[in-house]
Amino acid sequence: MRHGWQGVTLKLLGGKDFTFTVRSNEQVSEHLRRLRFGDGGMLGVTGVHPTMWVRLWFERAGRPHQRGYTLVDPDPETGTFAMEFTLHTGPAGDWARGARPGDTIHATVQGTAFAPPDPPPSRLLVVGDPASRPAINSLLESMPSTPARIWFETPDPARERGIPRHGAPDREVVHVPRRDGGAHLVRTVRSELPEHLGPASYVWIACDTVTTRTLAAFVRKELGVPRERLHALGYWRAT
Repeated sequence: MRHGWQGVTLKLLGGKDFTFTVRSNEQVSEHLRRLRFGDGGMLGVTGVHPTMWVRLWFERAGRPHQRGYTLVDPDPETGTFAMEFTLHTGPAGDWARGARPGDTIHATVQGTAFAPPDPPPSRLLVVGDPASRPAINSLLESMPSTPARIWFETPDPARERGIPRHGAPDREVVHVPRRDGGAHLVRTVRSELPEHLGPASYVWIACDTVTTRTLAAFVRKELGVPRERLHALGYWRAT
């Protein structure tokens, strides 16, 4: 598959292309698939860091379309990792439903970079949603002894599972229903986050683009959190 102008731009920015091979496809829940891949040599080239993600290429209306996915349980020794696909209608969900062992997909690594804060934070303050669930778990597992409070936006709090993936002390999850296009999450975090914020806290935000920008501006400009104690990345665009 040709990647069009997006692929050319990513190449100019230093992107590296790989081909992944499906090893297995597991139906985790009604709306979630977990696929395991052979990495096509990627992990040996790039190494691994917490919250690492790559761009997968799909076709949409005959044109290349990219989506970012976080690596789950990457294993450089075996050259394998998993990814989780929420089964929305669209090219990515359709591909994940039909993928079989031996199928391949093109990927580009560009833009993923995250270094755990040094010195380690006294507390993690995390804001996310199902799209960033694998990254949240990766972050939490990279700092297993750090207390954390997670505001997790979800369409159905009663059915939400998997944050954190492994039980750990001092990990508090607040399930926030998605309402008003993310505005309810913004109000909740603005109201609650300041009382949990300390000078050595680290704030990590990954929701839809508008919500992420709004909360990042609040944390930086109104709460005065320095840039090195904040990571914010929009994971999807609300339509």
